[in-house]
Amino acid sequence: MRNLSFVTVLLSIISIVPNISVAQGAGIGAGLILGAPTGISAKFWTSNINAIDFAVGWSDDGEWARFGNTWYYYGLRYLHIHADYLWHNYTAIKSQERFPLFYGVGFHYDDGHGAPSAFGMRGVIGIDWMPRAVPIDVFVEFAPVLFLTPGTGLGLDAGIGTRFFFH
Repeated sequence: MRNLSFVTVLLSIISIVPNISVAQGAGIGAGLILGAPTGISAKFWTSNINAIDFAVGWSDDGEWARFGNTWYYYGLRYLHIHADYLWHNYTAIKSQERFPLFYGVGFHYDDGHGAPSAFGMRGVIGIDWMPRAVPIDVFVEFAPVLFLTPGTGLGLDAGIGTRFFFH
């Protein structure tokens, strides 16, 4: 009986998903990101070329950041939040599939975990794969960070992830 219930729920979800999914260039996508940070990623399209993305996660390996003359190590697990305003260039890579390059600006916050909390501005560049047959995207991004607090310093965020898109 338990297996029948599981199969019924699974079939119900499968039948609903096509009705709530949309193309990747519209709507809201939610998924996972691995790297700096590892956690939850989301993207909200504001036009056919612009979007706002954000991630909330943690780092398992920490990172070094320099503020003034002092180097800080951001512990083994620190909270990481970032958000960016993105532009997408669909013509940079010629392909049958959609591989837009994206770039943008945003902010970065770390809670410190033993070191001072850090806030900074980040520039992001990456590539998205948007398969035509399914409402997902797969992305890779790199983001240099200019920390503004607790002092000025430089850092780097990098991640790979995927998102599923809804209405």
